[in-house]
Amino acid sequence: MPQPRKSQVSLIDTPYYHCISRCVRRSFLCGVDKYSGQSYEHRREWVEKRLLFLSTAFTIDICAYAVMANHTHVVLHVDKALAESLPTTEVLRRYLKLHKGSLLTQKYVAGDRLTAGELVTFDETVEQYRKRLYDISWFMRETNEYIAREANKEDGCTGRFWEGRFKSQALLDERALIACMVYVDLNPIRAKVEKTPETSKHTSIKKRVHAIKNNQVQPKNLMPFVGNLKQNMPKGIVYSLEDYCELVQTTSRCILNDKVGNIDNCQSSILDRLGLNSAQWLTLTTEFEKHFFCAAGAELMMNVFKRHTHHQRIRGMGKAKVLLKRA
Repeated sequence: MPQPRKSQVSLIDTPYYHCISRCVRRSFLCGVDKYSGQSYEHRREWVEKRLLFLSTAFTIDICAYAVMANHTHVVLHVDKALAESLPTTEVLRRYLKLHKGSLLTQKYVAGDRLTAGELVTFDETVEQYRKRLYDISWFMRETNEYIAREANKEDGCTGRFWEGRFKSQALLDERALIACMVYVDLNPIRAKVEKTPETSKHTSIKKRVHAIKNNQVQPKNLMPFVGNLKQNMPKGIVYSLEDYCELVQTTSRCILNDKVGNIDNCQSSILDRLGLNSAQWLTLTTEFEKHFFCAAGAELMMNVFKRHTHHQRIRGMGKAKVLLKRA
């Protein structure tokens, strides 16, 4: 039975979430349909462009993504504080990228004067828009509904394109976040549709590697890596981009060659800091969805999340004790 979203999202516990959407029709989201021979490969670009565009409207950052044949993965960072700090004009600017808005918001943007009664309704509407800007459900809705409409139009049909709801996993600590990001970035490698991360089309790791090769500081519209811990840290993932890309490369070679020793021989500053051994790491980056359901993190974090979301139990607690504890 589907769980209400409020039991899967708890921003007091973590701003990071792994979301998965799966296609229900046989006629793939992307790739080539082996039955009809028709290619849907161009739809990967639809999804990628939509995700990156939405990150400019919502106060939700994209940490990692992978567009696969019949599903998509995205790791999101919800910046509630930013949404709450935005002035009214910026809330409207962002929201009106996606929708026409109400008659009152259109009137306000046009510079027309609002009456006292209209201002009350206007303020309530702006606060509703503000909440939507950091709402994961709205972010995924704006992604999936757009793609469904375009695919239905192209296929000349109507009806459901995606499964009823997207799956959401709360990433409760640093280990769960980095492991899940690598898991997402290496989806094409595990599926054996690509041989290297840098050639994995429509993935965040390809954009990050491309940025390094072109001497860019960070790829646009992705949550940046901001280096090691220091005072006055900017918003971002607290690791080096180069270290992360190197870890993804090493892990991909290990998966392809089925050699744990590749990780053992790698002096990874990220793995050292996470305190995970090669066996834990490879299990996490190849079987993340298999072992965790609505949340992933250390045992203590899982228990806190369970209380806040009023779960009686959370599947994956046993694996958390084994896979996400310091080796």
